Amino acid sequence: MLKAWIAGLIILLNVPFAWSDELKVVVVGLFNGQAVVEIDQRQRILKVGKTTPEGVKLISANSREAVLEVKGKRQQYLLGDHIGSHYTPPVEQPVVSLWPNNGMYLAAGSINGFSVDFLVDTGASAIALNAATAKRLGLDYLRGQRIGVRTASGSEIAYQVTLDLVQVGEIKLYNVGAIVIDGIEPQRSLLGMTFLNQLQIQHDGERMDLKQKF
Repeated sequence: MLKAWIAGLIILLNVPFAWSDELKVVVVGLFNGQAVVEIDQRQRILKVGKTTPEGVKLISANSREAVLEVKGKRQQYLLGDHIGSHYTPPVEQPVVSLWPNNGMYLAAGSINGFSVDFLVDTGASAIALNAATAKRLGLDYLRGQRIGVRTASGSEIAYQVTLDLVQVGEIKLYNVGAIVIDGIEPQRSLLGMTFLNQLQIQHDGERMDLKQKF
């Protein structure tokens, strides 16, 4: 029942993007025939032979490396490699490793310092909490913008909120968007893409590794 409810959750959010004058590219995801690159903090999903509006072309890709063409030059890049003349090696960021439990990835974390058990859900556009959890966390969610969401059990009323701090393991993110559904669902809080989009997600067999980007 929980899986069916999760699969039906559809949330549409507007996400602003900031562009800088200097083109900066980071390889954040690798797959056979595809790569995810972050260009000036905006993610692009590239298939082999395709070129982004910024002029970054994917020549080839597998789970280990990608060949990118930038300004007519081709070079191999591994996950996390940067493109740019002013690159300095990043500070090592925290990693959280998760293993499936009955096909689901569960993570112990906290919101604003209060413990929360999460279900990792890449199909949810945002962190999603039920009303009881929001009240336990002291969130005055009824002041948030009211929106409608569709779930497997029908239409629900939800409220947009901003969480001061969300932590999973040593990964800490601040000012994270979320929704509170005014009901009993989801029974386990969903760790959605407003959090996961700011991480690198890798799979090694059944293990899922979450790594903070910045």
